[in-house]
Amino acid sequence: MQITVQLPDDLSQHKNPAREALEALVIEGYSSGALTSHEACLLLGFETRFELDGFLKEHEVEAGAYGQTEYEQDLRSLQHLDEQRRNNRRA
Repeated sequence: MQITVQLPDDLSQHKNPAREALEALVIEGYSSGALTSHEACLLLGFETRFELDGFLKEHEVEAGAYGQTEYEQDLRSLQHLDEQRRNNRRA
């Protein structure tokens, strides 16, 4: 999907106004919890969470927005690890 935004003339004089707007959107979305870390990485074109962490630190954004999606992913991971541990005990 492509979104078009009308920028004021003074902002359009910046070096890369489209990237600045995208970064501002991601910063606000991540900070508010509207975007997960995975979604933020996708929007910014980052391949790893480490890149996102560096970006957030550079922009003085408090890392750690922890939403429902991350919670569910962590819960599934813990359940999987518990199942593996139980299987290893039986073997």
